[in-house]
Amino acid sequence: MAKKRVAAIVKINLPAGAATPAPPVGTALGPHGIQTMEFVKQYNAATEAQRGQVIPVEVTIFEDRSFSFVLKTPPTSELLKQAAGLEKGSATNRRALVGTVTREQVEEIAKTKMPDLNAFNLESAMKQVIGTAMSMGLTVAE
Repeated sequence: MAKKRVAAIVKINLPAGAATPAPPVGTALGPHGIQTMEFVKQYNAATEAQRGQVIPVEVTIFEDRSFSFVLKTPPTSELLKQAAGLEKGSATNRRALVGTVTREQVEEIAKTKMPDLNAFNLESAMKQVIGTAMSMGLTVAE
């Protein structure tokens, strides 16, 4: 069997188990000729267990208008907001601190994000998570 030729790769952040064919799905996949309802059904089925989180997806679109997708780990900022119990991060990150996360929470988030981070070990991954926390106006308690 010949390999399918890739026409495009689209990355979208969607709510797990609750995606709809409306934007952003329709506007991202529609121009490529993908049946958005078919994608939405498959995505919602694959992410049903993670409802309540935002799950990024990387959709590979082939020239014959078929597609495949790979689920990623939730964004670091979303995981930090859940850990700190916040609705959103600070608008002025270094001046207005909005919450605190513990070192243990940072370690758990780093372990969760490890497959998608550009880090060789857990310590490097934790530094990336701490950097994101600081840019959101969160302090890291020892």
